[in-house]
Amino acid sequence: MLTNVQLAELVKKGKESKERKFPETVESVITFKDVDPKKTDLNINETVYLPHPGSHKSTICFIGSGDLLLRAKNAGVEGTLEPSQLENFAGNKKEAKKLARQYDFFLADTALMPRIGKILGTSLGPKGKIPTPVPPNAPIEAMITRTRTAVRVRSRATLAVAAKVGDRKLSDADLADNILAMVAAVQKKLPSGDRNIRAVIVKTTMGKPVKSKVSES
Repeated sequence: MLTNVQLAELVKKGKESKERKFPETVESVITFKDVDPKKTDLNINETVYLPHPGSHKSTICFIGSGDLLLRAKNAGVEGTLEPSQLENFAGNKKEAKKLARQYDFFLADTALMPRIGKILGTSLGPKGKIPTPVPPNAPIEAMITRTRTAVRVRSRATLAVAAKVGDRKLSDADLADNILAMVAAVQKKLPSGDRNIRAVIVKTTMGKPVKSKVSES
């Protein structure tokens, strides 16, 4: 498997493209081999917490009420839904799908999970965005802080996964750490682990992709 040093060199090459006047993100793509994307053994839907998030900040919606809702608001979540507002989405697939697109991650009071599943399940489920349950006494502030650093990695029945792993201002080593976190999460879901990884690709928003093949082990 590729090391941090090798990935840092790959990142360096990926960042050699002309720097733009806007903040560019860095994306990593992991391609697979010797697996059938139509089989369930390639059903990858992982949340990866970036050790060095840089300017990355996932958007979060909390569904709940009472003390948890107040604490979520104080922690700065981008959106909230109280139980009465949740009911407005019942039977309204268009608005439910719009909500699913609006936020990166959802957190919800554990007690509401059955109702959320019934009302929003068909909209959030296909996008891998079923809410993370939050028990009454959970440290929701810490959960929100951690979720801010997260990216979602999904296979979507293809021989590759992709995710933004930071921004161009991060050091090569920090970006390499983020890519390693992504690789670690993905290989656990592959039938033969890293042996099913063909290559790791890195590119900036406007740059050309650079690829490093994974050697056989």
